[in-house]
Amino acid sequence: MGQIKVSKCPIEGLYVIEPAVHGDSRGYFMETYNQKDMEEAGLTMKFVQDNQSCSTKGVLRGLHFQKEFPQGKLVRVIKGTVFDVAVDLRSGSETYGKWFGIELSEENKKQFYISEGFAHGFLVLSDVAEFCYKVTDFYHPGDEGGLAWNDPEIGIEWPQLKGEYQGTASARGYTLEDGTALNLSDKDQKWAQLKDTFKF
Repeated sequence: MGQIKVSKCPIEGLYVIEPAVHGDSRGYFMETYNQKDMEEAGLTMKFVQDNQSCSTKGVLRGLHFQKEFPQGKLVRVIKGTVFDVAVDLRSGSETYGKWFGIELSEENKKQFYISEGFAHGFLVLSDVAEFCYKVTDFYHPGDEGGLAWNDPEIGIEWPQLKGEYQGTASARGYTLEDGTALNLSDKDQKWAQLKDTFKF
C-alpha cells in the first residue's frame, strides 16, 4: 500500500480516503481507485457502476438511499466544492440517526466511502460542482427512499446555509450566505423525517 490514506470516521462504516497525488510544474497524477490498495486497507467492497452529476451552486441532492438493494458509495468531486453528508439508518446501530459530513473538492481530492445502510446527500458550495461516485449495486427504479435534509432531530449543520425550519423539507426561505437560493428537486422536498423513515 502507500497510494492511499484511509481514515475511519466517528460513525462505523464511513471512511475518508486520500489518494497520493504526484505533482510537478506540469500538473499532477493520482490513482483515483486501486482495488489492491483498498483491500489492503480492509475495504473489500466491489463496485458495479460509475455515476457522475453536475450541479450549480445551492443545489442540495438528498438525502437518498435504496431500500431493498442498498448501495455502498465511493464519492468524490472533480470540479468545485460540495459538503457531503451521510446519516446512519441501520436499526440497532449505536449511532442510528447520527450524521457525518465532510467537504469534498477538486483541491483536496478527498474521497468518502459510505457503506450500505446510510442516507446520503450533498450541498453544492461552488458555482458549479461535478460529482463522481462508484456504487456497489445497480440503481433499481421504485426502490429509492429518502430522508428530510433538514430534520431537526438529526440536526445536520449544512455550511453557509441560512433559514428557519418550517416543519417540512421545503427549500422555501433557505439561502446560502451570498443570497443564492437553496435548490432542491420536488421529490427531495417531500421526504419524511427520521421517525417516519425506513430503517435497514
